[in-house]
Amino acid sequence: MSTSNEVVIITCAVTGAIHTPGMSPHLPVTPDQIVEAAIGAAEAGAAILHLHARDPETGRPDQTPNGFAQFLPRIKQATDAAINLTTGGSPYMDVQERSLPAAAFAPEVASLNMGSMNFGLYGMLERYPELQGWEREHLEGSRDLVFRNSFKDIEFVLALAEDRGIRFEFECYDISHLYNLHHFVKRGLVKPPFFVQSVFGLLGGIGNHPEDIAHMKRTADRLFGEDLRWSVLGAGAAQFRVATQAAALGGNVRVGLEDSLWIDRGVLAQSNAQQVSRMRPMIEALGKRVATPAEAREILDLKGADQVNF
Repeated sequence: MSTSNEVVIITCAVTGAIHTPGMSPHLPVTPDQIVEAAIGAAEAGAAILHLHARDPETGRPDQTPNGFAQFLPRIKQATDAAINLTTGGSPYMDVQERSLPAAAFAPEVASLNMGSMNFGLYGMLERYPELQGWEREHLEGSRDLVFRNSFKDIEFVLALAEDRGIRFEFECYDISHLYNLHHFVKRGLVKPPFFVQSVFGLLGGIGNHPEDIAHMKRTADRLFGEDLRWSVLGAGAAQFRVATQAAALGGNVRVGLEDSLWIDRGVLAQSNAQQVSRMRPMIEALGKRVATPAEAREILDLKGADQVNF
């Protein structure tokens, strides 16, 4: 079996619910744009595609199953990449709304946030003063926003896996979230391997200093040992620096326009594929190679694309 010491799984988060259309003309919004972006990322080397939906008219986050149905079958038919559906949705949604797509489509992977946190996006208002309407409200409202992921909420999402065969990507924005996951492991509600996505650099969570990354890795190793499948995402300008450090430490990586709109300092990424293509030579320079979808499925013990409901 291939291990993350030999290969690196690249996840691409195609659009997300943080950035707004007014920030970049390259952010996928419509179903056609999401399909094109996802296929391009897979062709560039992403073994997993992390997907959100948006209202094609306004660009608002859309967590209705119908929103996802506009692109899921098309992406599945065009690529062998494993599909990961968000249960994070938007911090403004409750857990029932956020879980609807995973419940309906039973993907191979679904994200699961492992704790409540302040979720500060308002700092972006200084960089994008021209934003108006819902986009400005979306950022300004985060001054008083707690992204709720209570123990009860987490249990609710975990229950989705009981008869659907869903594996979770456990999104951990701070050290406490690792301990929350360990709590559920001890209760027998989560089975190995544990696909932990450490998130660095969002206001309200852990920072993106190299020591923060090393501390998160040490703690995850201690709590989960050989059952850990560690991955990282770095928000904003730290995306490639964080990812490269993690890959050097034996981890996997996530890139994509959900996490960063940039490809170089002051230069907008023109596509998700461009970010995946930038990451590949960094991985290879470390003497590793990029995992295929088949290898990612083996490493994470995924059920296979033939077992999803789309």
